[in-house]
Amino acid sequence: MVIEHEQLERSGLTRYVPPKGDFEEFRDEEHYREKLKEWGLSSAKEAKREFLFKERNYQRVVTIKGYETYGKSEEYNTLVIEFQDGNLSCIHPAFLKEMQSSSFGRESMLQVEDKDFSAPEQSPVNETKEEKQAAKPEPKKAKAAKPKKEKEPQIELPVDKVHFTAAVKQFALTYNPFNEENDEVVVLENVTIIQEPPIEIGLAWCSHSKTLKKFELAPGDQLEFDGKVAKKKLAKGKDVDEEFIVESAVLYKVNNPSKIVKS
Repeated sequence: MVIEHEQLERSGLTRYVPPKGDFEEFRDEEHYREKLKEWGLSSAKEAKREFLFKERNYQRVVTIKGYETYGKSEEYNTLVIEFQDGNLSCIHPAFLKEMQSSSFGRESMLQVEDKDFSAPEQSPVNETKEEKQAAKPEPKKAKAAKPKKEKEPQIELPVDKVHFTAAVKQFALTYNPFNEENDEVVVLENVTIIQEPPIEIGLAWCSHSKTLKKFELAPGDQLEFDGKVAKKKLAKGKDVDEEFIVESAVLYKVNNPSKIVKS
């Protein structure tokens, strides 16, 4: 990894962060090896001596001369590295470790201009109380509670045949999966079961049978008839024109209407 002259010529491109004063030096080879292992820079018996310092478009060889300590109990370290031109600079151990990766490149933190990579300025232990408060994300605003949809009141449908009043709303088509065709239906509105008390159904539908076709019904016609009602939703037709589609849900079906009176 010994690269000399080319890197020396690039000395002017490197922004050095020199140590602020005296720094800790390694007591011996064993101490050096232990610290490298602690920083995650080398775990081999023969401790690594040279490391790459990478910038955007070049790299230089450095050695670790020592380290600075900081933090309330001085448990954090900043490395002091030496370049081949003799310049000293400070760098965080994790950042130097990142530089050793082959994938370290333009996407790395080195793209951030004018960033001081010395550990004390980066480390959160040196942030002031005010800076910590400013860095805290704003609490998430509570989501506005969505209004609950009111459940439609359950209608207790009579089992037997009853008398109805209703008005013709429109004609529609519903898909019949048994014959794979669309069936004609009549959609009724203002459907009311005449009894004491009356039961308002709202919308209902029934088959447009031969019997009903005799009355030549049209939207708006008022009807009276007998029949049975069941809870059965009207299914939409398949590939039908818009005029045969019902926008609102029709939840009830009238079966076998008889004694029909149109007014």
